[in-house]
Amino acid sequence: MEMQIAKKVTKKVTKKLGMDKVPGGAVLAKMLAAEGVDTVFGIIDGTYFGLYSSFEENGIRLITPRHETSAVHMAGAYARLTGKLGVCMASNGPGVANALPGVAVEEAEGNRVLLITSSRRDPIIRPDRGGTFQCFPQTEVIGAMSKLSVAVPSVDRLAELARGAFRSCFTGRPGVVHLDVPENIMNAATAIDPNWLRPPSTYRATAAVEPNDEQVREALRMLFEAKRPMIHAGSGVLHAGAFEELAQLATQLHAPITTSWAARSVVDERHALAMPMIYIDALKKTRNEADLVLVLGSRLGETDFWGKAPYWAQAKDQKLIQVDIDPAALGRIRPADVSLQADVGAFLKKANSMVRSQDHKTTAGRRKWVGELMKEKQSRRANLDKRLADTSLPMHSPHVPNVCREVFEDDAIMVVDGGNTAIWANFFTELRGTNTVLTTPKMGMLGAGVSQALAAQAAFPQRQVYCIIGDGAMGFHPQEVETAVRNDLKVIYLVLADKQWGMVKINQQFALKPVKTLLMKTLSPEETINTDLGEIEWDQLARSMGAHGERVADPAGLKPALERALASGKPAVIHVDVDPVVHMWAPELKTFKDMHAEPKG
Repeated sequence: MEMQIAKKVTKKVTKKLGMDKVPGGAVLAKMLAAEGVDTVFGIIDGTYFGLYSSFEENGIRLITPRHETSAVHMAGAYARLTGKLGVCMASNGPGVANALPGVAVEEAEGNRVLLITSSRRDPIIRPDRGGTFQCFPQTEVIGAMSKLSVAVPSVDRLAELARGAFRSCFTGRPGVVHLDVPENIMNAATAIDPNWLRPPSTYRATAAVEPNDEQVREALRMLFEAKRPMIHAGSGVLHAGAFEELAQLATQLHAPITTSWAARSVVDERHALAMPMIYIDALKKTRNEADLVLVLGSRLGETDFWGKAPYWAQAKDQKLIQVDIDPAALGRIRPADVSLQADVGAFLKKANSMVRSQDHKTTAGRRKWVGELMKEKQSRRANLDKRLADTSLPMHSPHVPNVCREVFEDDAIMVVDGGNTAIWANFFTELRGTNTVLTTPKMGMLGAGVSQALAAQAAFPQRQVYCIIGDGAMGFHPQEVETAVRNDLKVIYLVLADKQWGMVKINQQFALKPVKTLLMKTLSPEETINTDLGEIEWDQLARSMGAHGERVADPAGLKPALERALASGKPAVIHVDVDPVVHMWAPELKTFKDMHAEPKG
């Protein structure tokens, strides 16, 4: 039946174009639509005119940023927030070169991105004739930094290799998949073979990978028999959209939930079992006292201290159950007592359905332990909030995320970008909704947040989106404010301007003059190496591109400025002058440094 529908659609397309042939790009556009793609990010170019000129008739909108790196970040953010395939495009040569930073980041972050590129016509690039204009080994370069990179050699293989690309997109751990199509295939008219246009179910798995029933039962037995079990959630929970299922299992187990940096918004942090990662001491206590850990879709990477002592209990004292879609992640960091290769959402659904009423009787003894942990959490929060008492000028950085929490709705999407700015934003924001934060926690890519925020607003036009970003990070892609204006994406950027590379500066100061740094808190520009930046009036820059602009330095003025920005009905940039010394001494700097030291054990 599906094949018959596909053939009818093919006839309709060719008839509409008034010819029996269509560009190869039109075939690819139709395949994207069949995969549920509704948005593509990228800059237009004649080398793939046959592709993007076919988008509208296939129900696909094209959002064009000002830089190809931004397009890749937008696709990654769109994929992470919606659960759909994020698609971006870049034209041969310089366009592809511009996309490379985004490829590196989105692959590292594990976002489901399909990058479609054009290349020069096949006869002159494979092999390169020599001196070919806008030509470099783009497939090979991207192949070294992605899940899959494949070049289409002929039009009769376009659909086949596109199907392979889609298959790779939806298999295993998400990442970047690259499909390179020469301009002569993308734009030249070709007769459509009806077999090219197949429904996705005919060439890839469309159901989640289910866990083994016996392994789920064994995992549940261990979880209910443990004295102090905990759940550590990674980005696999985000990709599965299994927020309710996670909270349900944690409640049934009465087990605290910790997360990786990437998965911080898998749980409402007001939940009685949530142990947000910002409460370092309480988090360390949780991970050391737990006698069993259920790891869901997390590789236990460097910012999780590799799952090792002294930040976690020794492996001999703490059992481990690990669930991951990627078999390479299972037992890789520390030995797992039970290893389940499965979609995290499928595991959680099955586990919740298998819990028996009598199992709940075993959780009573855990309540005292969890209660002690939550007291530690509350104590840490109170200690952090003491910083909000200082209302001197220029503004102290914690006021920015704190006021944002007051002004924006609970389901607003917060995008975080920068070094010390990211620390302040994280430590002073309580996440009150699931899937409400975007950042690049593995790569810490400066500037990515500018375009991530645009993708978030494109994905959810009815939700508020704001980006807390450092002035250093904003300097990477400020041109995308015009993209926001042009596409009516009402993002609000709050640029914390300290006019320095703050995170680098404080480390450099300790390396150069540690005693003076401790005593004086900062060094003069002459005593450091290129850590200071010049003035950029971010509000003025925003107004020059048609956005709303404000500048504030007083904490009392920030809330009214945000309210005016929201009322403007435009994208907005608020230049926030923050105290450069306070900003540099962000919370838990020693802990952040310790993350990058090899733990014991």
